[in-house]
Formats: sequence, structure tokens, C-alpha cells
Amino acid sequence: MTNAGTPITIKKYANRRLYNTASSAYVTLADLAKMVKSGEDFVVYDAKTNEEITRSVLTQIIFEQEGVEGQSVLPISFLRQVIRFYGDSVQALLPSYLEYSIDRFTGEQHKMRESMSRTIDPNAYSAALFAGAGWDSVTLDAQHGLFDDAGVYTVLQALCETTPKRYVRVPANEAWLVA
Repeated sequence: MTNAGTPITIKKYANRRLYNTASSAYVTLADLAKMVKSGEDFVVYDAKTNEEITRSVLTQIIFEQEGVEGQSVLPISFLRQVIRFYGDSVQALLPSYLEYSIDRFTGEQHKMRESMSRTIDPNAYSAALFAGAGWDSVTLDAQHGLFDDAGVYTVLQALCETTPKRYVRVPANEAWLVA
């Protein structure tokens, strides 16, 4: 945001370059995605016609993100259903419903993360849990935020208390391997 809470103006030129008028610099779609993630508000205008094209540019960002393997958040069935709503009698209701739903989801996101961290608290795991399950190897996902290195180490220590084991970090996929 600029000083008075006014959205930053981005101009899109015919050569498809995007210009941030607040920083007087050219930006990329990736830069705009970072701005969205950091909460910066912007409006995109076609430099020639001065038509607002923010929706189109945001859709382009989503399209690029959906194309990155492992990062898609929109299921194919959802995309097909959205396409079906175009021209339907409920088309006018869909935007406000989706906006309401995503606002609620965003509001609950912190609570969900907190709940998940309590449910999957590394300190809650014990050697008895691992031994009782008859597990002799475990893969823990530290990459997606459920466990940090300290949490993984705590779980691994508990596992190693029942029987001596080796554990190593596998850098290629940021996982820990217990053998």
C-alpha cells in the first residue's frame, strides 16, 4: 500500500511488461504474487486504454501457480464446476459466496494450524507409541511445517529409546529417515 492506504498502481504495457508506479520499477507476475502474499494491495491498468485489468492479471498469477507441480490448490472438479456456472442463473451469487467462504477459511486458518500442531505435537509422541505400533522405520515430514527440526529430533529420540536406531536427514526431500 502507498502512504494513505491507496492501492499501488501497476501499469501493463503492450509489450506485456508491468510497471509499479510506486517504486518506479518494472515488476513480474512473481513480484505481484509476493505483493499479494505480503498483503500489499494493487490495481492494474492497461497503460494504453487505462482499463482496469486487475482481475485478469490476478487470474494469470493463479494460472501460473496452478501450473507448478505440487502447488495447485484448485481441484479439476472445482474448475469444471466454476466453468459450468458461467451463464447460469446463480452466476451472480457465486462471487459473493466464494468471497465469503474464502474469508471464513482465512479467518479459521490460524485456528486450524494451531489445532493441527496440538494434534500432531512432537512431544505427544512417545517411544511406546512407536514400539507399540511395531514400527521400525518412520518418515517425518519437516518440509510442510508440521515438524521443525527440534520436533523431529524429539520424535526421533523417543523412537531410539526403544531400540537403537540410526537417523539421518535426507536433503533431497527434506525428510528424516530412521533405519
